[in-house]
Amino acid sequence: MSGERPKRGVLPPAQENVEKLKKVVEEGNYYGAQQMYKSISARYVSAQRYSEALDIIHSGACIQLEHGQVTCGAELAVMFVDTLVKARVPYDDETLNRVRQIYNKFPQISVPQHLADDDDVQQLSEELGAAKTRVDGCSSFLKAAIRWSAEFGAPRNGSPELHVMLAEYIYSESPEVDMARVSNHFIRGNNPKKFASVLVNFMGKCYPGEDDLAISRAILMYLSSGNLRDANQLMDEIKIQVEDRQLDLPHSDLIQFITFLLQTLQRDALPLFNMLKVKYKSCVDRDPSFKELLDDIAEKFYGVRRRNPLQGMFGDIFKMMGAE
Repeated sequence: MSGERPKRGVLPPAQENVEKLKKVVEEGNYYGAQQMYKSISARYVSAQRYSEALDIIHSGACIQLEHGQVTCGAELAVMFVDTLVKARVPYDDETLNRVRQIYNKFPQISVPQHLADDDDVQQLSEELGAAKTRVDGCSSFLKAAIRWSAEFGAPRNGSPELHVMLAEYIYSESPEVDMARVSNHFIRGNNPKKFASVLVNFMGKCYPGEDDLAISRAILMYLSSGNLRDANQLMDEIKIQVEDRQLDLPHSDLIQFITFLLQTLQRDALPLFNMLKVKYKSCVDRDPSFKELLDDIAEKFYGVRRRNPLQGMFGDIFKMMGAE
């Protein structure tokens, strides 16, 4: 009979639910829609109709984020990745593009830096809280996506494109930027030019003495993973972009050390590498992490094995016992 309702338990095509739930969101019933997105998509997952479940969740994440519902959108974004894992969806360009579509819906709002009165202080406090919510939500989503990509076909550290997205969002949206965290994801990415742009932007707003540390840390992190090519490309791009913006590259002992280090690593020159470490020890000591990065670099480029502190300690004990 025409117009007959589907039998109870029979799932309609996903598009019917996509359209229905979109209207609920557009009516402003965000919480009600959220519960429906979760419960309805769960039925498709239970029926192993994963592709349709993904369509529903993807639509929900995008439309909630479009309406500024970051918490709801981020929750559905993570559900989307969880469903990719359940369905064992391989990492490919098509699925990466769907992840990127959700990422692009996360709001990008600059936090004001100047205050005038008490009302502004209250407003700033609220905006800082909102910024933290955005960064936490987007980070949870992209970290889950990176884990999925690593398990289902991307390189061992996860999709380079996803790492770049995460680095960009943390940098642009965090009220207080952690450049070490930003660099950690750019290093696992595939876009030194974009990394250079972020570092040059950071130079214009950081405290004195932070600019050369950020640049040096980035170069050393690339080198510690054995990636001399991208380390050189990053330094070249920074010089180009600094000149284009009529800025000055920091003139410091640390930048001088990095310049000489990049030249030294082009050839088999362990004695020169060790001489550089000794000569520039005082500036290298400005960041406690640099010593460990340099140890990694020595191992990667010159095969210098680290001395295990425990081995040294036990060796000294054995020497003492032998002397006795």
